[in-house]
Amino acid sequence: MDLKTKYLGLTLKSPLVASASPLTEDLKGIQKLEDAGASAVVLPSIFEEQIRAEQLNLFYHTTQGTYAYAESLTYFPEMKEYRFASEQYLELIRKAKEKVNIPIIASLNGATLGGWIEFAKKIEQAGADALEMNIYFIPTDLDLSGNDIENTYIEIVKSVKSNVNIPIAVKLSPFFSNFANMAKRIVEAGANALVLFNRFYQPDVDLENLEVKPSITLSTSHANRLPMRWIAILKHKLNCDFAATSGIHTSDDVVKMLLVGANVTMLCSALLKNGVFYLLQLERELIEWMVEHEYSSVQEMIGVMSREKASNPNVYERAQYVRAITSYKF
Repeated sequence: MDLKTKYLGLTLKSPLVASASPLTEDLKGIQKLEDAGASAVVLPSIFEEQIRAEQLNLFYHTTQGTYAYAESLTYFPEMKEYRFASEQYLELIRKAKEKVNIPIIASLNGATLGGWIEFAKKIEQAGADALEMNIYFIPTDLDLSGNDIENTYIEIVKSVKSNVNIPIAVKLSPFFSNFANMAKRIVEAGANALVLFNRFYQPDVDLENLEVKPSITLSTSHANRLPMRWIAILKHKLNCDFAATSGIHTSDDVVKMLLVGANVTMLCSALLKNGVFYLLQLERELIEWMVEHEYSSVQEMIGVMSREKASNPNVYERAQYVRAITSYKF
């Protein structure tokens, strides 16, 4: 049974990719994922805010006391004893490329042009096989138009793409007035793949301390309906690969995403819940489904249930909505 798939110009042994999570944050975890059958790993994001804070911190310490006594060298800190998070991140890429045989996809998370370009270059130089751009932006300015927000995304993608040679995937949210148009513009700006969708973690309120606190809830299979619909709609319309993320928990979830057009399925919550060797079970069950339904390769499966191939394309649009509402019984 041929499970190989193509993603970002890479040939992967299966569509089961470990997405960014605590499981991919160190070399030991990455090696364990490779042993469990992951076909590639996405490293946790390095955040724009981290890069900016480190730059400011470095500037502060290397200029403090500069004009006091020119001959006083004790003002400069012992930088060799301090390692920035960005340096550790690049070192993880280098070590992973030395120790494992599966592709290493780095991840940058930001909202402005900021430090994207220079650090993207460093990621490429460290040996990453590809870069996932996680553009996470919550607009709160009442005078900022949707067009301005979309143009910011496009400029970020164009700028990074023009400065690196490795393939780029862009992880997007669905919150655009016309997501289909936005996806088209992102691909035209240079994205080699779209990762659908980013999960916007919502804050919670601590009632005892009256503080806003972070809140992370692991996904369930129900979360995959949105990326499933949009991958089906966009497959065969855009010249790019698709990664399905959010809600990939079972082999059925994997199969559905492949059928609508995903090149790979990215797993996070399922592995945190069940352990990394759950990948072996998913692979076994994927093969069993393929045998039962007479598919000899994953490539044969990809996109056979996309909107383009559907006998009634409207099922991915309003028709299915109307049918769902009118058929509900209680």
